[in-house]
Amino acid sequence: MSGNQYHVAVVGATGAVGQQMIHTLEERDFPISTLTLLSSSRSAGKKVMFKGQELTVKEATPEAFEGVQLALFSAGGSVSKELAPEAVKRGAIVVDNTSAFRMNPEVPLVVPEVNESDLNDHKGIIANPNCSTIQMVAALEPLKQTYGLHKIIVSTYQAVSGAGANAVTEMKEQSQAALNGEEYTPEILPVKGDKNHYPIAFNAIPQIDVFEENGFTYEEMKMINETKKIMHDAELHVAATCVRLPIETGHAESVYVEIGRDDVTVDDVKELMKNAPGVTLKDDPSNQVYPMPLDAVGKSDVFVGRIRKDLNQKNGFHMWIVSDNLLKGAAWNSVQIAESLAALNILK
Repeated sequence: MSGNQYHVAVVGATGAVGQQMIHTLEERDFPISTLTLLSSSRSAGKKVMFKGQELTVKEATPEAFEGVQLALFSAGGSVSKELAPEAVKRGAIVVDNTSAFRMNPEVPLVVPEVNESDLNDHKGIIANPNCSTIQMVAALEPLKQTYGLHKIIVSTYQAVSGAGANAVTEMKEQSQAALNGEEYTPEILPVKGDKNHYPIAFNAIPQIDVFEENGFTYEEMKMINETKKIMHDAELHVAATCVRLPIETGHAESVYVEIGRDDVTVDDVKELMKNAPGVTLKDDPSNQVYPMPLDAVGKSDVFVGRIRKDLNQKNGFHMWIVSDNLLKGAAWNSVQIAESLAALNILK
């Protein structure tokens, strides 16, 4: 990274991902001359610690981006749509953690281990992909590069923190009520704005986000479309089923892939995963070693295990992929993008 220091803003600074971004910026010692923390008017005035200093959160307004060189957004799509262009207008590069710009052809959608070079084509805004997409493409890109990739079928087991802090609180309260034999009324999951709400405690909900006309949910379509965009392959066959489980943090995925060769062994795939950037292989079934969400919490890597060759399809493999959805799935990937922008001298 260059010796420059940057004026950085974090938008959504009091939210779960915003807090994780601030923590990650500190942990990585990203070169910051000034850190501006921004939020809604409701949260403005709150105090946040950064490197031993108490910083006051300010209201996110267009004028708040004066002098900012890098703005990390995680405050919801409507905020990004309104304020990201204002930040760009004032000279900032925006890394946006919402779905607002992900499928915009003018906006690079980046996982640094996969398509860092796409950062060179930015026009002011860079999109951070969906959390469940990030961990999957980070693990599958080495297969694509080495053998080619034809088909992906993924089933996700997603943590409640992906739906926000209130959903986590609801899960805990529901769990306690269920243990006490008490009645409770679900109000958030699967989707706050949808017609029906279901308990997440001791349950699995096969709906994340709203349903599209084709029967897939918006979350599933995000995974499908984002994977094709990040991997630069519009013809790639991708299907997804996304399920919410009563886990606080850490998304898990069961992934089936078909690659471009049928002479590849499980050991070949394991060797690729061992050497893949940002990936940790945990795969020793004889000793019950495999990744689990609880083990991934607080860690920035993507964990891969349970690698098996399909019993019928010579070029087919199954694997299990786990990652911290708030860290690699959001904050860490955003800060990684920032580090890449600095290292490539794109951030002025």
